[in-house]
Amino acid sequence: MESNITIPSDSKKTWNGGGVRPFGASYGKMMMWFFIVSDALTFSGFLAAYGLTRFKFIDSWPIADEVFTHVPFIHGNYPMYYVAFMTFILIFSSVTMVMAVDAGHKMQKNKVAWYMFATIIGGIIFVGSQAWEWNTFIKGSYGAVKTEDGKVLQFVKDGHQIALSDFVVGDRMDERLSHTKKNGLWFESGETVGKYSVAQVMASYKADPSIQIRSEQIDLEKKQKIIFSREKGASELAKGKFIIEGANLTANEYGNTIFSDFFFFITGFHGFHVFSGIVINIIIFFNVILGTYEKKGHYEMVEKVGLYWHFVDLVWVFVFTFFYLV
Repeated sequence: MESNITIPSDSKKTWNGGGVRPFGASYGKMMMWFFIVSDALTFSGFLAAYGLTRFKFIDSWPIADEVFTHVPFIHGNYPMYYVAFMTFILIFSSVTMVMAVDAGHKMQKNKVAWYMFATIIGGIIFVGSQAWEWNTFIKGSYGAVKTEDGKVLQFVKDGHQIALSDFVVGDRMDERLSHTKKNGLWFESGETVGKYSVAQVMASYKADPSIQIRSEQIDLEKKQKIIFSREKGASELAKGKFIIEGANLTANEYGNTIFSDFFFFITGFHGFHVFSGIVINIIIFFNVILGTYEKKGHYEMVEKVGLYWHFVDLVWVFVFTFFYLV
């Protein structure tokens, strides 16, 4: 049976000569672009969920300049400095990847190897810095008290937040012990007892009139957290349930716990992408050294992994903007 279907002349022109490489793109490049588009949609969904949640809890969302203030081996308050350094390293690694791809087009094996090596080092520095940042975020900087109604109480002196260790004195004012295998007759497992108790913090607060308590709630006009009077602070502290030190999936000394949930999930998901990119780059780096692509007559594989690496860098720009700048 003959078909009466005719192919429009425009279609013939569009795909004419395409064969197995439509628009001049190889199968591998097309698949990489499909992956990048699908992964971009995934990240877009995560960031959109973050943005909507932050808007919903805007009055209790942690202030980034008060959370990310640490620099390795340096004590002090340096808001966003180290995060900016991490961002610069990752963007610079994207530049070295571009140079590796360009050298591949020119069939310059040694230059490809050196530029890919620089890209790998940049990726390792970024992932290592992210691991350090996670560790610092989990350990915390100041400590806080969480009340029975779920509020987070922080402590300030002369308008600046201070750590519990800056004013709390004495020993824990309860009888709980942190059991170990040495002192627990029937010990199996259990949570570590914190350094301070709520009663101990309350006694130290009452003894030092220069200490004030501030809420996790933000004055949206002043863009600062609300500081209570001494009397109001004492009444809120009386509702204290337990001490928070650091941030995890159930508590966050900096404010709303959902912030830490999103932080761990989105930055962790991106960090996994960077780690995966490092592993792939290392494999291709050794292939370059062995002359695998010289024998093939092209460095298309370097170009394909370059697309992935640029995508990872671009995603970080959005993550950096959403979490740290906005």
